[in-house]
Amino acid sequence: MSHTQPEPGSGFRTQNIDPGSVPRLVAALDIQEANPGVRRLRAWAHEALAPRDGERALDIGSGTGSTTRELAAAVGSTGSALGVEPNPGLRAIAQERAAEAGNPARFTDGDALSLPVPDASVDVVWCERVLQHLAEPDKAVAEMARVLRPGGRVALLDTDWATTILHPGDPEIMAALTSGALTGAANPYAGRRLVGQLSAAGFVVDDRGSQALLQDHRSVVWPLIRMLGESAVRRGALTEAQRDRAYADLDEAAEQGALHMSVTMFAVVAHRPE
Repeated sequence: MSHTQPEPGSGFRTQNIDPGSVPRLVAALDIQEANPGVRRLRAWAHEALAPRDGERALDIGSGTGSTTRELAAAVGSTGSALGVEPNPGLRAIAQERAAEAGNPARFTDGDALSLPVPDASVDVVWCERVLQHLAEPDKAVAEMARVLRPGGRVALLDTDWATTILHPGDPEIMAALTSGALTGAANPYAGRRLVGQLSAAGFVVDDRGSQALLQDHRSVVWPLIRMLGESAVRRGALTEAQRDRAYADLDEAAEQGALHMSVTMFAVVAHRPE
């Protein structure tokens, strides 16, 4: 978890698209992609998905296009990789970065609930940290089943905000503080729901993985912590005195190099039966 990790339900939701927020979103995505936990889970999922030369790949919610470019490289010149991204600012950045890298990845406008591709036309689908922003994530998974050919594979990666951990401090106070991570997300338990959603949509689950995204143990992510603290006070989950006590405990732990702050991201790889 990085200090620019956007709060759940932030500008990454389609209905909250704001051209002025694009630089902040790009910075957030770039720092997330540098997180060792994200990199490890992505590498695992990419290996399990095993995109092959000549295949047609679809990246849903492609953001700045880093995964779309990786998929394009994996499927080669005889394959294709298309990133679907509703935010025009992020899509422009993705197109620019692909062009600069000489990468053939393509990008198009579109929504996870209504993918702009025909039935059974895709070999592999990648969808990372999209379902947490959707009020109807099951519909998005059904769309993935629609566009995948029989035998096609999908990799879903998403955060489970209920796994947020802050330590040390009074456990009840820290639980109230981290509960703010659940209040703004349309689908805060996205990570734990992936297996059930894929199974319900007719997929066969092939493998599962997870990775804790760790914040540095020597510094407090004050923008995020203060956001959570103010939310907890507004909701009546904490008093101002309890909030301030939590802040002091975290600050002291960071000075001692003893802070733990993390959230867990899960990944599932599955296939559509023949």
